[in-house]
Amino acid sequence: MRRTFLKLATAAAVALSAGSYASAQEYPFRDITTAVVWGAGGGTDTINRMIMAEMEKHLPVGISVINQTGGVAGSNGMVYVMNQPDDGYTLVGLSESNVTAAVQGGWDKKFSFWHPFIVGGSPDLISVPADSPYNTIEDLVNAAKEKPGTIPAAASGSGSIHHLNLLAIENGSGAKFKFVPYKGSAPGQEAAIAGEVDLVVTSLAEQAPLIEGGKLKPLAMLTPEDAKFGDVTIPSAFNSFDGLDKYLPLKQAIGFAVHASAPDDAKAALTDAFNKAIASDVVAEWAKSNNYDISGKSGAEASAIFSKLESTFAWTLWELGAAKVDPATLDIAKP
Repeated sequence: MRRTFLKLATAAAVALSAGSYASAQEYPFRDITTAVVWGAGGGTDTINRMIMAEMEKHLPVGISVINQTGGVAGSNGMVYVMNQPDDGYTLVGLSESNVTAAVQGGWDKKFSFWHPFIVGGSPDLISVPADSPYNTIEDLVNAAKEKPGTIPAAASGSGSIHHLNLLAIENGSGAKFKFVPYKGSAPGQEAAIAGEVDLVVTSLAEQAPLIEGGKLKPLAMLTPEDAKFGDVTIPSAFNSFDGLDKYLPLKQAIGFAVHASAPDDAKAALTDAFNKAIASDVVAEWAKSNNYDISGKSGAEASAIFSKLESTFAWTLWELGAAKVDPATLDIAKP
């Protein structure tokens, strides 16, 4: 009996010691996973794979990137990460479009659930297949006015910034398109090239290779300024429709987040690696060559930006009749 008791006591002491050792280890002591809520090849996926590769250089562990798509406004990926331990070892790769998940009925939490990091973003534009009969934004809008709701348009998922920009161009110009949702920017762009839809609204960064390759024809930027792309000037849609300034511009904020309830040491380690990665020549060159503007904000600054986006996007969708849940019931303040 005494021998058995000693064995049990020794085993308990070893287990306690191992547990204490694990808890005493500095974060991170094992690999990190980032679950991107949008599809592979899109802007959020591309940015996360780039920034995680740079952050790895300043951490003692690796970071793997996976895709958890589907749901409403990226809700499947957010729910997946939400259900993981809040220990800092599972991050969510997201964008400004995710702030509409709650009013779209995808989940029941405000965006303050997350502690975000913003890498940057790229302006949206409207493009059509290279062989499209539409050569100007006026051509496209006039055709949509003649046959309301019949011209299919891809703009990523419902509630995404691209979808909101499509709604904005409709309301600002008086046109009505047939919105066709896709699980990210890349599938929507592929659908345009394949002739499944007549136009696509995504970012300049995402469309750039397809425009350069002659597969997409840009019609208009959804920003107040024209854009210079190689030898081509892409005109602003603001030049053609006076009503757009009521709804636009809407700006991207792409990056990642950890649970707001994650340990302070995890947030500090991630912030340090993030800041070092953002300051690197690699990120600067990548942004320049891929038509992105770098933000580099995290923590309270990034949270303030997402709070404003959540307010703007949620109430815009509600007022346009495109939301399922009243933002007021979620305590989302009006902008």
